[in-house]
Amino acid sequence: MSKAKNEQDSEHIRQVLKMVGARIRSLREARGERNYEKFAFKHDLNRTQLWRYENGEDLNFSSLLKVLSALDISLAEFFGSGFDHPEQ
Repeated sequence: MSKAKNEQDSEHIRQVLKMVGARIRSLREARGERNYEKFAFKHDLNRTQLWRYENGEDLNFSSLLKVLSALDISLAEFFGSGFDHPEQ
């Protein structure tokens, strides 16, 4: 893989992670949960990890599933809209 392709892939991953984080935050806030720390405590999530996820840092798939369970949303619903063109 060329260096340019690798850099392009890395940037794409960063963009998607930011979108995932923004979606998690948006869904949490839409549920009336304005404070991520209280939400994390209420749902037995690590508050530091939740903050990192909401800010676009990398996450484990199992962690994403746990957060989505706390948000009471399926993978299909979570990724159902807004992920078609992450570069935009």
